[in-house]
Amino acid sequence: MIEKSLVLIKPDGVERALIGEVIKRYEQNGLRIIGMKMINADKKTVSKHYSSEENYLISLGQKSVDAGDKIDNLRDQGMMIVNGLRDYIIKGPIVAMVIEGENAISKVREIHGHTNPKKASQGTIRGDFGDDDLLIANVEKRPVRNIVHASGNLEEAEKEIYLWFSEEELL
Repeated sequence: MIEKSLVLIKPDGVERALIGEVIKRYEQNGLRIIGMKMINADKKTVSKHYSSEENYLISLGQKSVDAGDKIDNLRDQGMMIVNGLRDYIIKGPIVAMVIEGENAISKVREIHGHTNPKKASQGTIRGDFGDDDLLIANVEKRPVRNIVHASGNLEEAEKEIYLWFSEEELL
């Protein structure tokens, strides 16, 4: 099935000059870019992207538990992560892209690798270029620097794409 996914190259990926390498990996895997722009994200858009929705916050808190952290309140942990992500994503320029192709959502996530760079396989973006660890980020009360974001499912992709792009910006 042909799908679309939103991808953000986060400030750490832009700062480390990984834009070309990230794009190359999508194209080498049969995906194509149908929208792309380098921007400085605004707080309003970022607050909608990283929402305060209860289930989302709990799922983020659960990622900390899955990484081996002892978390008393998943929602509070998720909110700490969301607040950190909101601050981080506006720290510097990002590259926003819409990727299209056969099973694009799962393919992009596979190309990215595990959310925690320390657990990402070699050959993935996070495995090859990630230099952070989710547990260290939790101790320091900040989001993990993992280079890229991708939509997690069709519903999320639809929401995220049209949050960052207008219909006219897509090929």
